[in-house]
Amino acid sequence: MTKPPVGGNRTGRKLGQRVKKGKLKASSRRWLERHINDPYVQRAKLEGYRARAAFKLLEIDEKHQILKGARRIIDLGAAPGSWSQIAAKVTDSTDDDIRVAAIDFLEMAPLAGVKVLQLDFLDAEAPRLLLEAIGGTPDLVISDMAAPTTGHQKTDHLRTMHLCEVAAYFAVEVLGEGGHFLAKTFQGGTERDLLNMLKQNFKQVIHVKPGASRQESVEMFLLAKHFKGRRAGEIAPESETEEAEVEYAAAEADGVESEDRA
Repeated sequence: MTKPPVGGNRTGRKLGQRVKKGKLKASSRRWLERHINDPYVQRAKLEGYRARAAFKLLEIDEKHQILKGARRIIDLGAAPGSWSQIAAKVTDSTDDDIRVAAIDFLEMAPLAGVKVLQLDFLDAEAPRLLLEAIGGTPDLVISDMAAPTTGHQKTDHLRTMHLCEVAAYFAVEVLGEGGHFLAKTFQGGTERDLLNMLKQNFKQVIHVKPGASRQESVEMFLLAKHFKGRRAGEIAPESETEEAEVEYAAAEADGVESEDRA
């Protein structure tokens, strides 16, 4: 069972540390203080994960069982690689039998059992290269993609939501029947057309916010479960669409930042 860190920690580092004033800007100092005092960051180091984001995936899987039985996984926006670490473990992927492909335009250190592509997912060659890397049909497509920030909140939001949409259509094109899709989204950001498309192609579509996602963050995750197959049915009845929107609204009420991947 994936439990949130409580009380102290086992790393030997005290919580509540402050960063000394120096050449750092106040905003940078506050970010660094939050980072070093984050129990999920410390737990990630203790358990050998490259980033705290590992616990977001683990917590979502604990409730929704999206990793169970997965044989091949594609990880979009993978750097620094904590989700790929988990994917390689659950698929028993090895360098001799690659079952996990990871892509990011940022450099990512090699991982055993993972084919790493340093490439923009929007590159026309990306889909083909990802499928070739795992040598078969994926059971799970996961995406933690977020567009590089410009400083303009609305622009940054729209660019990241575009990545979510592209990832969703990619998942529908490549997933095997019964497969799942998980992607970063934002509070209030998923368009009705995208939700309807996913409802056409998956048996269940929900929004989730794991405990490891910072409470002040507007980050959420869009989860589409049990892909119906390439011959998807018609758009879900209006009642089902409304149900999905109610679930979304409930998640929004809990409070859901485009977080760094640490």
